[in-house]
Amino acid sequence: MSRTPEQIAADRARYEAHQRAGLAFATKALPEASPLPAVPLSADSIIATETVAGGWYWSTPLRKGEALRIAQLHGPASVALVCWSAKDTSERLNLPDTVKVQWDTRVQKGRVLFSDMGRVLLSVTEDSSGGAHDVLLGGSTAAANAAKYPGATTRNTRDNLVLAAGKLGLSRRDIPMALTLFAPVRVSDDDGHFAWQPGLLNGGDYVDLRAEMDLLVAVSNCPHPLDPNPDYAPNPVEITRYRANVAADDLSRTATAEAVRGFENNARAEA
Repeated sequence: MSRTPEQIAADRARYEAHQRAGLAFATKALPEASPLPAVPLSADSIIATETVAGGWYWSTPLRKGEALRIAQLHGPASVALVCWSAKDTSERLNLPDTVKVQWDTRVQKGRVLFSDMGRVLLSVTEDSSGGAHDVLLGGSTAAANAAKYPGATTRNTRDNLVLAAGKLGLSRRDIPMALTLFAPVRVSDDDGHFAWQPGLLNGGDYVDLRAEMDLLVAVSNCPHPLDPNPDYAPNPVEITRYRANVAADDLSRTATAEAVRGFENNARAEA
């Protein structure tokens, strides 16, 4: 259906208004990495704690205002994460938009994760690695593992997420590109090659992710394709689900004009 000149003019005016607001917005500086060791969560805020074994997967509903603390308490581990709106699972994590809208490939404290509807799914409220996470490559596959670990029995991120999605009533076609936490991947040269930079991690790192709408979350604890360890030996990770607080000047909600608009979109969807 074609749009009328009036509709086109209204859309243009709305775009120009957003552009002016963005140019006038003073983007806030992001903080340093969160402290190590992590500040303990209060006992009355904790809902549940799960140990995800090396090579395995886990899924959970996550209500708005709840959060996950994902921690490397047992040694290095890369955790791939995907999520969907619990209200409408056709709305899901969109990493290309997360990067594009915030002009940064670093997912760190003060940043948010966007859906493909321009809404905020998760806020990064703590991150001891200062953004040493992979938003570009995704997780492992059976073929990649077979080439990297010949003769070994392994599990991989793709198949794990298919299983996790199935338990949530979803299929492989519903799985978006995964964010891989604690995977220090960076572009290493002018030709665009990717490199694993272990110096970006501290050992014992953790990240806290707060839900900004009701979600379904799935994770896979498998080695990243660029992890230089020649042996398949993933360590367990600890995931704590807890009730989070939102300050009036919450950084994730106010750091950028794009985040502000994302939360406005959340509010419209809830109205």
